Amino acid sequence: MSLISSIQAILTGNCPFKKVKPVRVENVAIIGAGLSGLTLALALHQQSIPCTIYEARSAPLNIGGAIMLSPNALRIFDLLGVYERIRYEGYDFDKLYFRSPADQPFDEYEFGGEEKYAYRGMRIYRHVLIRELSAMVAEANIPIHYDKKFVRVVSETETDVTWEFDDGINTTATCLVGADGIHSKVRKYMYPELEPKFTNAMGVTAAVPTKQLHVPEEYDLPVTIMNRQHGAFVIAPQQQDGSEVLIGRQKRAPELDREGWNQLMNDKEWCIDFLRQGTSDFPEIVQRAVSEISPEKINLWPFYVVPKLEKWSSTHGRVVILGDAAHAIPPSAGQGINQAFEDVYTYALIVAKCDKDFLEKALKSWQQGRQERVDKVLVLNAQIDKRRMPKPAGQEDAEDDKPFELEWLYKPDFNEMVDEWLRKDA
Repeated sequence: MSLISSIQAILTGNCPFKKVKPVRVENVAIIGAGLSGLTLALALHQQSIPCTIYEARSAPLNIGGAIMLSPNALRIFDLLGVYERIRYEGYDFDKLYFRSPADQPFDEYEFGGEEKYAYRGMRIYRHVLIRELSAMVAEANIPIHYDKKFVRVVSETETDVTWEFDDGINTTATCLVGADGIHSKVRKYMYPELEPKFTNAMGVTAAVPTKQLHVPEEYDLPVTIMNRQHGAFVIAPQQQDGSEVLIGRQKRAPELDREGWNQLMNDKEWCIDFLRQGTSDFPEIVQRAVSEISPEKINLWPFYVVPKLEKWSSTHGRVVILGDAAHAIPPSAGQGINQAFEDVYTYALIVAKCDKDFLEKALKSWQQGRQERVDKVLVLNAQIDKRRMPKPAGQEDAEDDKPFELEWLYKPDFNEMVDEWLRKDA
């Protein structure tokens, strides 16, 4: 190797003469045994980094409907060995379709494709993912402690962090990760006054048999049917054979407290009535979709967001937040949970590749790199929303007919991405 090449290698952090391996992080504590927390545990285990999960509930959260996984998230699941365990339990599709109030096709959006992105999009129930992720965590002998409600960080040093549970017990680890959702308790350590902001909107969904809809031939699903007066109505197949569909819509709503949201969620008749409101102004497929709704198949959730945060890690890098605790992404591009999986996988790579004494600096590069991708997703969301807004006749934009370029989103090389962040940091 030439002298110039050797100098370049040293400057980029790829030094061939580097003899001392990084001093690894000894252990990571994960607050939250949801999708992000369980996936993070598997990603850390793959990097031979010990970790422990703590969950406030007494058992895994086994509620909620299906989610959509795009190729970037499925690539992570494949790398972790999860994909083979779930691939036949979800509904595969390549595009999301949009229809006008007159029930005419007017837009489509790629959500996967085996030939182009190596994976098709997948719609899969949360409880299936929780089941398989939990089983893999158990097989890896990763400890999960239930009924352990995080209260506060007691102290943080350059080498570790100590926190308290509601049973009064204090615990110490090298790192503490808040994978505890948009109402994160861990985030309070860095942002004591921050509260998620309610968007004045909520969603109501139900699951009904597909045969109930009598879907016409060449009527592409999943579909969003637009209506200027009543908003959009969504129909999305789920179950591996597509035998069930999610139906759903959103509405403006005042904010309620936790008890209020629980009461509304339990008012199944109200939820069903809302799904049926104004459906006579929609195509017949929507009217058939709401004709029979089982109260047990209802879901409701309010939409909250957090502002763009200056930091996702604490002063010494021993406390980190990620996923919904760190950022909230509107659903236009279907990237909310998918970006959370990117957070956890790249965090594990960062921790594995850097010396624990330089974790603070490396995490700043990680956040910057992740924020750049989240920002690109937000730009994509805005472009998608603009295309779907009704336009006066004669004011159509030719750009609206062009497909989005999505390889940057769906085909990332995460190892190369993290190496680039660390090179910039060197």
